[in-house]
Amino acid sequence: MRHLIAVSALAASALLLAGCAQAPTPTATTDATAPDYCARMVTNSGGLDDRSFNQSSWEGLQEAATKYSIGTEAIVSTSESDLAPNVSQAVATGCQFVLTVGFELADATLAEATANPDVHFAIVDEVVDAPNVKPIVFDTAQASFLAGYLAAGVSKTGIVATFGGGNQPPVTLFMDGFVDGVAMYNDKHTAAVQVLGWNKDTQDGSFTGDFEDVNKGKAFAQAFIDQGADIILPVAGQVGQGAAAAAVETPGVSIIWVDNDGYVTLPAQFQSVVLTSVLKNTSAAVVETIGSDLDGTFDNTAFVGTLKNGGVEIADFHDLASLVTPELSAELDQIRAAIVAGIIAVEGPSTPQ
Repeated sequence: MRHLIAVSALAASALLLAGCAQAPTPTATTDATAPDYCARMVTNSGGLDDRSFNQSSWEGLQEAATKYSIGTEAIVSTSESDLAPNVSQAVATGCQFVLTVGFELADATLAEATANPDVHFAIVDEVVDAPNVKPIVFDTAQASFLAGYLAAGVSKTGIVATFGGGNQPPVTLFMDGFVDGVAMYNDKHTAAVQVLGWNKDTQDGSFTGDFEDVNKGKAFAQAFIDQGADIILPVAGQVGQGAAAAAVETPGVSIIWVDNDGYVTLPAQFQSVVLTSVLKNTSAAVVETIGSDLDGTFDNTAFVGTLKNGGVEIADFHDLASLVTPELSAELDQIRAAIVAGIIAVEGPSTPQ
C-alpha cells in the first residue's frame, strides 16, 4: 500500500501517527506554488515517522521546500513490496529530483536512475553508483566512538550493550565505532568495560530483524539489562523505543539514541534515560543537495558526513549531564579533536569512502 503525504510537517506527522491513508489538503509548499521544480522522497519500510533517518530526511526536504519554494511530497513505504513501485511512482510524477532513504531502496534507485538519466536522485545511507545519483552517507563510527568512550566512562556496572535492526553497513557502522570507543577507554584507564551485542572482529551480533517492532526492542534491551548492562545503544529505528521503555522501568539504566536527538524526538517520558545521541545531520545534507541541483552544480560525488564537516556528532547530555564528570567531558573533547585531525583513525569494514 502506498501513502502519499503532502508537504506540511504537521499534516505529515498527524497522518503517520493516525495510520491514515488519505493525504491532507496541500499547503503553500506544494507543486501549485512551484511548478518549475519539485522533489519527491521515498521512505524505506520503516515509515516516515520513524524518529530516525526517514524522519530526518523528510525534515530536510521540508526545509528545502521552505528555503527554495519548491514542491515536495513523501511517498511512504510500509513493506518491502512497496519499495520499487514507490520509486517508480516518484519518477512518474515528473519531478526533477527523487530522494530515496536506506539500503533497501538501492536496487530500485539504480534501476530508475538508469532508465531515467535526466532525473536526479539522491540516496541516504547507501552508495549507488550512477552518474545521476548522489549518495548521502555518514561516518557515524566517528561519533559512535565518542559515544562508546562516554558509555564506558559513565557505566557503573562495567557492562554496556548495543543491538541493531539488521546486519547492514549503515547499522553496524554505529556498532563498530561504539565498540572501538569502549576499547580506547579501557586502554586509557586500564579498565575492563564489556560490550554485549556486537563483535567487530567477526561482524556479528544481536539484531531484531526489523526496524518497527518496539516489543522486540524492549525484549532485547531487557536481556542485556538482565546481564548487567546499564547503558544500551539501539541502532534500530523505532525498535529502539523499546529499549528506552526497558530503561525507564530499570533504575540506573540509560540509552544512547541514533540519527537524531532522542531527547527531542522520543516521547517525553523517555527523556530521563537518554544519555546522549549519535547524530547524523541528514537534514542539512538534503538541503545542500537540493540547492546544488537548483543551481546546476549537482554531481554524483558522495556526501560523507564526518565530525570535521559537522555531518555527525553526539548530542547534549541533557538531564543526565551530572553523570559526565568534567574530566570525562574534557577527554571527549580531546578525542574529538584527534579524530578531526586524523590522529585517531576510526575505521571498519563499513566505513564510507
